[in-house]
Amino acid sequence: MHPFRKAVEERDSAAIEALLADNVVFTSPVAFKPYPGKPLTAAILRGVLRVFEDFRYIREITDPGGRDHALVFEATVAGKRLTGCDFLHFDEDGKIDDFMVMVRPLSAATALAEAMGAQFDRIQSEAIAASTDAQ
Repeated sequence: MHPFRKAVEERDSAAIEALLADNVVFTSPVAFKPYPGKPLTAAILRGVLRVFEDFRYIREITDPGGRDHALVFEATVAGKRLTGCDFLHFDEDGKIDDFMVMVRPLSAATALAEAMGAQFDRIQSEAIAASTDAQ
């Protein structure tokens, strides 16, 4: 099992954050603009852990070189079942430098957007605090 998958399934936000590169870029399934940087990406992923219910990975796909991974998952958000995929790229140090998520169906993506929108003030506060602590 991939260490990222293990960290997510154990809901270990510190282990998840440790796997992120400082320059990671997170591409959300519900936002147009990507989110750059480890503090913001880590805060977004903590928010996801708060809103996803019954989360589980159902498939793991890895390229032969080991730097690209696709982790297919299922979860519930606000009563809507969704299927999604985390697309991860790892840099030469083994850290995630590109993290893109896709989800379906549209009704579940809409529920996810609403749930994450309700979290966004907290996410921004956590990211700012982490950035300040890192300086």
